[in-house]
Amino acid sequence: MASSSPALLFPSTSSSSSPSSARVEAVVLFNICDSYVRRPDQADRVIGTLLGSLLPDGTVHVRNSYVVPHNESADQVAIDIEYHHNMYASHQKVNPKEVIVGWFSTGFGVSGGSTLIHDFYSREVQNPIHLTVDTGFTRGEASIKAYISSNLSLGDRHLAAQFQEIPLDLRMIEAEKAGFEILKSTMVEKLPNDLEGMESSMEKLYILIDEIYKYVDDVVEGRVAPDHKIGRFISESVASMPKLSPSAFDKLFNDKIQDNLALVYLSSITRTQISIAEKLNTAAQVL
Repeated sequence: MASSSPALLFPSTSSSSSPSSARVEAVVLFNICDSYVRRPDQADRVIGTLLGSLLPDGTVHVRNSYVVPHNESADQVAIDIEYHHNMYASHQKVNPKEVIVGWFSTGFGVSGGSTLIHDFYSREVQNPIHLTVDTGFTRGEASIKAYISSNLSLGDRHLAAQFQEIPLDLRMIEAEKAGFEILKSTMVEKLPNDLEGMESSMEKLYILIDEIYKYVDDVVEGRVAPDHKIGRFISESVASMPKLSPSAFDKLFNDKIQDNLALVYLSSITRTQISIAEKLNTAAQVL
C-alpha cells in the first residue's frame, strides 16, 4: 500500500514578479495625514488608492494618492467603487503615466479588514502594495510600512492571505523633511517661524558635523576601517562649499536677512491695505 505524502502549506506565486521595494514621495504622506484629519467622526481610519509606476528594478514608485470612502465593520467592508473609478479616470486625464500600484490605510500594521480591501485592489492591478501610516502614534512615533500579500494555499485550496513587509524608501527634500519632523511629534505647541526653523536646522547641522569630525578622527587614529565612499562624499561636500572669509559670509548673510525682513514688511503693509479697503467697501454698501 503506497503511503501518501503530507500536505504542504505554502504561499502561491503570481504570474508576474512581486514588488521588491517601495519608494514614496512626501506629498503622499502629507495627503494621507490631511485625509485622516478630515475623516468623518465615526470613521476609525481612512483608506485610499496609491498611484505611481513600477520601475524596472521591481521598485514601486508612489507619487500620488486619493482617499476612497468606505464603511467598515467587524466582518465586512463596503468600498465606494464608483467613486474610486471616477477619481482614477480624472487622474488619468491629468497624468496618464500614473497608474494604480496599491492602496493605503491609516493605523498601526495590518488589520482584519485589510485582507478584503487588498482582494479588491488585487482585481484592479496585479501585486498591489499596501502602505500603512500610523497616524495615532501607537508606539510614540509615526510608523510607516509597506507590505505585499501572498496567498497561503493547502494543495489547490486557498486558505488565507499573508502580508509581508518590504523595504520602504521615503524621498524628501529639506523643506519636506522639516514638515515631516513636525508631523512625527506627538504634540507641538506651535509651528516654528523662519528663525526658529533655521535655528533647529543649524543645531542638527552641528550634530552632523560633530559626527563627521569624530568619524574622520577615528579613521586617522586607526580605530575605524576607512570607507572610500564616505571619504569621497566628505571630500565632495567640503569642495562644494564656497570659499568666503568670515567677514564676507557675515555680510552676505545679513544682506539676505535684510531682504527677507523687507519682504515681510511689504507683505504686512499689503495685507493691511487690503483689510482697510474691504472695511471701507463694506461701510459704503451699508450706507
